[in-house]
Amino acid sequence: MINAMPPYKDFTARLKLLISKNPHLVTATLSNIFTMRLIGNKTHGDLAEIGIAEFINQFMYDFKSVHVGKDLYRAKEHEEDIKIINEITGAEFPVSLKAYGNGPLQLSTDKSFQMFPKIRALGPLIESGALARVWADPVFAEFSRLNVLPLIYDEKKQRCNILVFDSETAKTRVARIALEEAGHGRKHPVFRFYDGDGDYVCEVRYGNATANALQRGLWTHTKNGLKYFESVTNGWIDYAHNHVLVKLFSHALVATSKGHEAALEKLKQDIEEQKQKSQLG
Repeated sequence: MINAMPPYKDFTARLKLLISKNPHLVTATLSNIFTMRLIGNKTHGDLAEIGIAEFINQFMYDFKSVHVGKDLYRAKEHEEDIKIINEITGAEFPVSLKAYGNGPLQLSTDKSFQMFPKIRALGPLIESGALARVWADPVFAEFSRLNVLPLIYDEKKQRCNILVFDSETAKTRVARIALEEAGHGRKHPVFRFYDGDGDYVCEVRYGNATANALQRGLWTHTKNGLKYFESVTNGWIDYAHNHVLVKLFSHALVATSKGHEAALEKLKQDIEEQKQKSQLG
């Protein structure tokens, strides 16, 4: 039987199943990723892309992952950090990986500066039939196909929750879009999307070409919009800093490739031991 589930949704469902059976695998990986904040506040984000890509390659047998890399940024058709291939179905799809604190979460940067102006042209309040004009616009065509994998972390409590925004459900439940002008701590206006219960869903930020990446695009909020997220980790997972890893990095930076090769063989052995102890397949 052919799986009719969208490729990314199928992937996150499989990832959730893997984590539920073997939480220690993702706990170790997340601990190593967030240990990188001891090296630099932004370091963990870039290394998370490499770490999650390798996690998929090592522990999700039916999937292959490729880290796209920053050098391909200008040539990217989609916003992506890694490309995932389902080796059973042959489906390939891009994934944008985010490592954010618990709160505002950027889903799309809107590099073409079109989202905000398109909505503004329809007026300050969009409801009922006018909503169809928003979803019909090509600018919002990708809304229900967002492949964003957010590693949401709470640094004070040293815990992480992999929360996936359910854009399909969100799109069907949006009942109104309202303009909220600058003020209340905001430098720029936003269009906020609300559902039929009056609850926050997401927002489109100021879209002028002069605005920077944090002032435009499609955003949501992991606290205010929690009803539109699914936890792949089944809630918060506690992590711990791996100080040995920091020592490993510092030594690796002054060692030769010969030393790196020897260390790599030891790491591969350790990964194989983890696989043997886990319920994979």
